[in-house]
Amino acid sequence: MTPFGARLRQLRKTRGLTLKQMAADLGVSAAYLSALEHGHRGRPSWLFIQRVCGYFNIIWDDAEALADLAKRSHPRVVIDTAGLSPRATLLANELAQRIGKLDEARLGQLLKLLREE
Repeated sequence: MTPFGARLRQLRKTRGLTLKQMAADLGVSAAYLSALEHGHRGRPSWLFIQRVCGYFNIIWDDAEALADLAKRSHPRVVIDTAGLSPRATLLANELAQRIGKLDEARLGQLLKLLREE
């Protein structure tokens, strides 16, 4: 699941909506909405994000935060280390190999460390 997918599911469940109902209201298939929620689809379009914001009456900072989540929610990330140090390439490869084995606590620690800069 991506951060955007998790937020989308939270919004839907908080409002007591079924996947099928929300999909119909937004003009997308239930399969597409399910794939977004589960992280099997890439970033949603700007138009879709705007429809979600309108549907849930999300405005200002909350709408910006949702758009930011969408930008950071591509499930297949590519890290280009060309031109960087060998250590940067090593880090990218280590992370790619181990990310699936990290628990939520360790992921939180790493995110905190990376965001300190």
